Amino acid sequence: MLVEGRMSRPVIAISPDMPIHDAHNLFKQEQIRRAPVVKKGKLVGIVSDQDLIDAAPSQATTLSVWEMNYLLSKITVKDIMSKEVITIDEDTPIEQAARIMADNKIGGLPVMRDDKVVGMITETDLFKVFLELMGARENGVRVTALVEDTPGILQKVTQAVTAIGGNFISFGQFTGEDVGSKLLTFKVIGAKQEDVKKAIWDISKEVWDIRECCY
Repeated sequence: MLVEGRMSRPVIAISPDMPIHDAHNLFKQEQIRRAPVVKKGKLVGIVSDQDLIDAAPSQATTLSVWEMNYLLSKITVKDIMSKEVITIDEDTPIEQAARIMADNKIGGLPVMRDDKVVGMITETDLFKVFLELMGARENGVRVTALVEDTPGILQKVTQAVTAIGGNFISFGQFTGEDVGSKLLTFKVIGAKQEDVKKAIWDISKEVWDIRECCY
């Protein structure tokens, strides 16, 4: 899965000369939390809703409403935007985009094609991918089991489940308790909970959780 298939588009971009009051209203209207700043088709920065909040006067100010509005009208996006922008290409694997966002503690990345912004990939887009990966919108028997990290273990698990009529609708593996183990979380349909438990019991080091779940 590549970023191209999951990014948000069309791009809601803003001008560096836009007053922050107008930018704030645009964010509310479009229900976005960040936007690329583009000038003459070129990416020059990025601004977030937190940037806009931080630029607003404190509620403890002694300024009148008219004075505050006047001052805000003088502050534009270019005064508060981040000029050092981390970007990715549209053919970037989705997990690489997630790693870049996590490592840099940012909630979104402009997606580029030939030096032009063609989309945004955000934490919300990644949450949607995670929901699909874990089969969160489908009912089934959900299992979390600890297994040995050895060649062929996944084949043993999948064969055991399919042998009782189970059909996998999600499957994920995560870091186990130590370097010699893996934590599997999967969801299946077409098999009863007790039958699934029996099928994987001797293959697993430990079955942590099994339940009918969850839509």
